[in-house]
Amino acid sequence: MHLADFIEADLQGLIEDWAEYALAIAQDDSQLSASELRDSAGDILTAIAVDMRGAQSTAQQEAKSRADDRAPEAAFNRVAHQHAEDRLSHGFSIDDVVAEFRSLRATVLRRWQKTSPVGAAAVQEMIRFNEAIDEVLAESVRHYAYRSERARDLFAGVLAHDLRSPLGAILNSVEVLLHDENLSSPSVRAVAFVQRGAMRMKQMIDDLLVFTRTRLGDAMPVSFTPQDIGRICSDAADEVRASYPDARIDLHLAGELRGSWDGSRMGQLMVNLLANAVRYGSGPIVVEAGCHEGQLTIVVANEGNPIPEEALPTLFDPLTRANPPNRGGPAAGIGLGLYICRCIAAAHHGTISVKSSERGTSFTVRMPCSPSLSG
Repeated sequence: MHLADFIEADLQGLIEDWAEYALAIAQDDSQLSASELRDSAGDILTAIAVDMRGAQSTAQQEAKSRADDRAPEAAFNRVAHQHAEDRLSHGFSIDDVVAEFRSLRATVLRRWQKTSPVGAAAVQEMIRFNEAIDEVLAESVRHYAYRSERARDLFAGVLAHDLRSPLGAILNSVEVLLHDENLSSPSVRAVAFVQRGAMRMKQMIDDLLVFTRTRLGDAMPVSFTPQDIGRICSDAADEVRASYPDARIDLHLAGELRGSWDGSRMGQLMVNLLANAVRYGSGPIVVEAGCHEGQLTIVVANEGNPIPEEALPTLFDPLTRANPPNRGGPAAGIGLGLYICRCIAAAHHGTISVKSSERGTSFTVRMPCSPSLSG
């Protein structure tokens, strides 16, 4: 009996075997019912049988192996997505999802072996069956991972948003205390420490909000207004010096530095680049900024150990660090600084790149002097 015919003929038995296994690995508090398991298995096995009956050329088989021949609305995708949604909502881990398909593969082939043809025909049918199983498995795992990541990003975004209110209350209270002339000197210093810590927390929360918004598909919000990049660089250097009193930051500002940018975001970009240079570099930090032919170029360079070559391709990815920090001081953050810089540059229709060698490391930002007019 052909394998597709066998699947349809023995569908109920195969479904029962799979449902029994899935219930065995389900969490104790899972509400996934046997009927839900049977419906999922029936949909997947039916889709596999239909696929196996379809004609397939060598080129189509090669395309299938590269996972580039399925339209988003294909039957395999629909049943795989539903399967992933069910398992995620009922507490299955991604390992459990993979284990289910491993069990299904073994169950079908073991039961079919009793009635299967022999020789090349049987091999070809097993190849087609394994291709189909792998397609549904890959799509189910991909969708499971996507939904899991989205849920985590939503949680992080809501948490960061909700933390802003109590943190704002702390910062406002600190401002009031710092203007109290009756505070003793030790109390003023203590309040100043609280203020610096709260400002550091605010920066991390702001970075986390940018991260979650971009991960969820939202563009970084920017508001273009007339700005002076020289002043933005100078203010950023002062802010970093306040946190790292020993940092030496030399500014080299040339030519006309006025344009249209989001001043808050550009300040955030500069603070992130300077703080990164302080933490991971050594010696003086040199900042060069200038506009030429409608293009702004900012270079932040420092000495120190080079960034490992293998780390360069993912340096601007979130939650990554190339080297351990060289200095103490405020916490190094949550690994989003350079990722935020890339987002800010992109929101200004610009780019950010890095070069690193034994002579030092330099980050270069390039963007239009009036990004609002170049989109």
